[in-house]
Order: sequence, then structure tokens, then C-alpha cells
Amino acid sequence: MNNQRPISSDDEHRVLQFRPRTPPSPAVQRGSATVQPLRVAPGRLDLSRYEQPRAEPDNFRQRMLANIAALAFTIALTAIGIWLAVSIADLRRTQDCVLMGRRDCVKITTPHI
Repeated sequence: MNNQRPISSDDEHRVLQFRPRTPPSPAVQRGSATVQPLRVAPGRLDLSRYEQPRAEPDNFRQRMLANIAALAFTIALTAIGIWLAVSIADLRRTQDCVLMGRRDCVKITTPHI
């Protein structure tokens, strides 16, 4: 099996030279290596400039009730998802049994007397 490559001319391929947007900082020659100066960020980088005074203080009770409601919703959603996965697996198991031609596929529960 031979490799087939498309025939291409040198006119199809070009290397573009990209120029940086800002002029590079002056480099310092030390021996055989070039050392770039370290750029230091101006000022402290914290979130204090985005802080705004609040009109009213936080309502801790309301936040805790909202967190409890969100937790209850998440637990309920998880329980419903697990129940759905188990019931789909049971239906699939029963359907596979029926499609194999077996007759004792359904679980029969008898009441205890």
C-alpha cells in the first residue's frame, strides 16, 4: 500500500509573520542569554474597588431558609433520579426476559396469611 499525497505547489503555503501589539520591552544581554525585565502589576489586585455599601444588612434567617429549601430540592431531585434509574433497569430486565421467550419473568408477590 503506497502513500498518496496530493500534489501541491509552493504558492499554496505561506508563513505569516505576526507583529506584537505593543512594543517589546528592552532586553538586556548577559553573556550568551537575553534577559527580559520582569513586569510588575501596578497596585494591589484585590476586590475592594468592586465593593459597594449595602442599603440593608444581610438577613441571615432568610438566607438559611433559602439554603435549606435548595438542599431539600436537591435531595428530592436525586431521590427521584435514583428511583427512575432503578425502575427503568427493572423494566429492561423484564423486557429482556420476555424477549428471550421465558414465561416466569414477572415477580409475583403473595400476601402472607
